[in-house]
Amino acid sequence: MLVSAKEMLTKAKAGHYAVGQFNINNLEWTKSILQTAQELESPVILGVSEGAGKYMCGYKTIVGMVKGMMEELNITVPVALHLDHGSFEGAKACINAGFSSIMFDGSSLPIDENVQKTTELVNACNILGLSLEAEVGSIGGEEDGVIGAGECADPDECKKVADLGVTMLAAGIGNIHGKYPENWAGLSFETLDAIQAKTGDMPLVLHGGTGIPADMIKKAISLGVAKINVNTECQLAFQEATRKYIEEGKDLQGKGFDPRKLLAPGAEAIKATVKEKMELFGSVGKAFN
Repeated sequence: MLVSAKEMLTKAKAGHYAVGQFNINNLEWTKSILQTAQELESPVILGVSEGAGKYMCGYKTIVGMVKGMMEELNITVPVALHLDHGSFEGAKACINAGFSSIMFDGSSLPIDENVQKTTELVNACNILGLSLEAEVGSIGGEEDGVIGAGECADPDECKKVADLGVTMLAAGIGNIHGKYPENWAGLSFETLDAIQAKTGDMPLVLHGGTGIPADMIKKAISLGVAKINVNTECQLAFQEATRKYIEEGKDLQGKGFDPRKLLAPGAEAIKATVKEKMELFGSVGKAFN
């Protein structure tokens, strides 16, 4: 059964660890992430961008796939199905489709409009028992058509949005979607500390988890981050394993061209990446605590 992310993130913040959001792009992604979470007894959040939603034939298709897979694989750890960087219309569509968690990204809007639209979604999510993530200050780089300059969030604006009753808050602190450039200045822990001081027990979200050094991840968790998003790293791991399989000619050996064989190395690479991240985030063994 899909669950809201509220309880898992409240526990994570209190326990000084983070729950990973791993974006799904197809059946292999979803299966690898769910199996790894079950093996490690870790709560997990499956992220779906609007672009991935269209690619996978719509949100209702995704809900059916995830629920069916959880039943067939006997997945018992807490799993939230979460819209990532959703528009207002996309958020409403995912609510209607049966997602258990929603992100509305109003960071590109004037703060008053961000507050107004977030408030509408807070009311809907509260009635249905769904968790809701809001964003203040854009995340740098581009992910699935969502482009941000990477400016740090204003702590006062963060408090204004947090006070609306959202479940979790994503705040720009110099983090970037995709690969980090060599001249990246690093996370602004001064900004994160100021946001935590303003928002109190609110679980904070760190987007762009790929490529952030382990020491920065751990420090961010110590300053209130309870959810960390990973997408690019899984994509890179899948690509590298698939490329190796083809370059070694294994797709030409026997029935190596069978998609179940062709995609297997990539799926295993995703499992290894998710395991590494769950261990770093400290969520291993926390599913039933």
